Amino acid sequence: MPYIRTTVSNELTDEKRESIKAKFGQAIALIPGKSESWLMLSFEDNMKMYFRGDESEDYAYLEVSLFGSASDAAYDRLTAALSEIINEELGIGRENIYIKYEEAEHWGWNGNNF
Repeated sequence: MPYIRTTVSNELTDEKRESIKAKFGQAIALIPGKSESWLMLSFEDNMKMYFRGDESEDYAYLEVSLFGSASDAAYDRLTAALSEIINEELGIGRENIYIKYEEAEHWGWNGNNF
């Protein structure tokens, strides 16, 4: 079960959120064995964010959590795709996007663990 938490400094309209949701659903398949059918997403917008001590631009911070692991190449492909989606949908420059990955050995769902 992958989970992507997206935090951005600008506003997300319902239309943008839906578009990003659909595109993230396709992009997660870049990680072998992962699909939209198990993808959970959350969004936080209008966050006061600073980068390099500056707040004058828009920024994005994504946290991607995975049950299990993936190769460096798969993470590279997903980073490129997620950055492109955020850039296209919200106009945030790739240089202002951070993506953090976490791999989980244990993941609970439906009262049990995988």
